[in-house]
Amino acid sequence: MRIILLIILLQLSSLTWAKSIAQHTNHAQQKQARIVIVIDDIGYRKSDRDVLTLPGRLTLSILPHTPYGKNLAKQAYQADHDIMLHIPMESENGKLLGPGALTIDMDEQALRASLASSYHEIPFAIGINNHMGSRLTQMYKPMAWTMRFLKDNNLLFLDSLTSNRSKAGRVARAFDVPELSRNIFLDNQLDEKYIEQQFYRLIWQARHSRSHTAIAIAHPHPETVEALALLIPRLAKEDIQLVPISALLSKPPLQKLARTNSK
Repeated sequence: MRIILLIILLQLSSLTWAKSIAQHTNHAQQKQARIVIVIDDIGYRKSDRDVLTLPGRLTLSILPHTPYGKNLAKQAYQADHDIMLHIPMESENGKLLGPGALTIDMDEQALRASLASSYHEIPFAIGINNHMGSRLTQMYKPMAWTMRFLKDNNLLFLDSLTSNRSKAGRVARAFDVPELSRNIFLDNQLDEKYIEQQFYRLIWQARHSRSHTAIAIAHPHPETVEALALLIPRLAKEDIQLVPISALLSKPPLQKLARTNSK
């Protein structure tokens, strides 16, 4: 009799576990995928302001010390977009970097001073991502100095991944800096069909990634703005949520909390 009761209890226990696993699986399957679209390279052209006409919670990354950057950053911030700094970093191809650049010949003091100057211009920025940087992001010391500055100022780092040998993410984690990485470039080719194809690749990655998230970087080209104006409204039908980059962090940046508390 005891053996029969034990068998019944084991069967009931197995059914309970199976039901729990099925519920967990269904919950995971139903979890809504989220995407982030970062528009960077903003600041040199008056037409860059057209990104403000796009629907949804975009994240804008501003090139420091540029003719239109500061003003556009303020407008976007007031419209409740997440704002980042798009910091030029030395590349392998030797391209001209522009103001606010970080280079391999800088010591820590010079690098921090440059970052501080850029941050002072747009103090509501919640983090940085690298503009170019295929050389600098491979080097430990400059990345360590950068992450120390970000840690001191409660800023995040988004690796644009301009090099597949980037050490930036690993160094950020070592300094306990919130870090994320780009998954897709939307507009390496300024062609409507190409941008649409990349947009749906972004959706696919978000649906199939473990975190149910994916990050794209795009630029304020007229072709890109025109394409995104058509593509972003399709997200609702695809059951995909467009979120600001801060939504992917486990803790919101202090700058975000300060803004929320001031409302």
